[in-house]
Amino acid sequence: MSEPISVVITSFNSAATLDACLASVGWAEQRLVLDSGSTDASPAIAAHHRADFHRQAFAGYARQKQAAVDLARYDWVLLLDSDEALPVGSETLIRAALATGHARGYQLWRREWILWRWQSPRSRLNHYVRLFDRRHARLSDLQVHETVQVEGDVSRLAVVLDHLGQPDIAQRVDKANRYSSLQLGDLRQRRDTGVCWRLCLYSSVAFWRYYLWRGHWREGWAGYVSARIHAFYAFLKYAKLYEADRRD
Repeated sequence: MSEPISVVITSFNSAATLDACLASVGWAEQRLVLDSGSTDASPAIAAHHRADFHRQAFAGYARQKQAAVDLARYDWVLLLDSDEALPVGSETLIRAALATGHARGYQLWRREWILWRWQSPRSRLNHYVRLFDRRHARLSDLQVHETVQVEGDVSRLAVVLDHLGQPDIAQRVDKANRYSSLQLGDLRQRRDTGVCWRLCLYSSVAFWRYYLWRGHWREGWAGYVSARIHAFYAFLKYAKLYEADRRD
């Protein structure tokens, strides 16, 4: 028999996407939502799907997700963002992996909604550890771009998450601004050298890596605009780091 699974989701004013997220994992033994003070219909949506609903003031992305994982009923956790959803058929692959595999964590692929279209199947998909045994895993202590760190073997499943993370240009730019500010503490702790060189050059490197190497030119103008915003985010990170260093 396969291990029981807790699907863990963090949310804040996520009504636009939470319904699809929870509907895609209705097969799980537990669905848990940790909310950080939503004023929209998120609590009602969680109740409609009979998800366990908890509230906690936002403590940072990594700490909030770790708190949600700690609240889970079962040790095997499927960690999702509220704007992600699993396709039909994912349960079969996940159950089979837990029944026959020996890994303590599993990476899932992720397909992005890029502004006004889905990512091309021929551009490079990202992959993240999202299914794991919490007895052997924890969230990294980063302000943004947190990852699940697993003690033991990690395998990759042929499961592709759908991510509605870039609904329009305004929200994408707002996220770049917020994340670059949040990441400042992590950058200062790392103490990268050559900040001025990074400020001048890194945004161009980021653009071409995203647009050409990762293949987002295949998304047409959506890929081009997204690549430009991605480069702007890279520029903002080091511009804010330079500004903070000058103020010290």
